Amino acid sequence: MKKNEFIDLTYHEICQRELELRSELVMLRLKRKIGQLEKTHRFSTIRRDVARLMCAKAQKCKDLVL
Repeated sequence: MKKNEFIDLTYHEICQRELELRSELVMLRLKRKIGQLEKTHRFSTIRRDVARLMCAKAQKCKDLVL
């Protein structure tokens, strides 16, 4: 996802999406361990999306406090 797509989400939607991506990352790690992983590029994509979500979440928190 792009940064612009994360900005439109609410705080709770951002948290939910972050949890989904983190669980997907865990599943990818498990698949890599047992040798069933086909799309290795997903690791970097998911990590970047999690980082974007964390930034968007921090911005929402900042906006909520002000």
